[in-house]
Amino acid sequence: MTQYMISVSHDTAEAPTMETMDPAVIQPIIDAADAFNDRLRAEGAWVFAGGLHPIQTATTVDNTGETPVVTDGPHAQFEEYLGGFWVIEASDLDAALEWAKDASKACAGRVEVRAFQDEPA
Repeated sequence: MTQYMISVSHDTAEAPTMETMDPAVIQPIIDAADAFNDRLRAEGAWVFAGGLHPIQTATTVDNTGETPVVTDGPHAQFEEYLGGFWVIEASDLDAALEWAKDASKACAGRVEVRAFQDEPA
């Protein structure tokens, strides 16, 4: 089985954060995501999942020069950012896309699907 990441994108201009959303709006999304997670586990597709704090909480580390540089904030300014993700196992891309359709519905947002690279032989 191949592992796929289903990533959840947020638009910095449009997406409120968990902290600013009305609990009456966010609770159905949390419930739907929990139900989706339960289904992934029950069907053996679950590997790992997690939600991330807002992009403003990021810290960037660059240790490609003489000394490491640690900077508060994201590496670059983007209109969209990664808000969370699932790592699943699926037989092929078509199966992963079926899971992604349900993931998008559960989190009430757009998702992206990408396969993990195979380990070198």
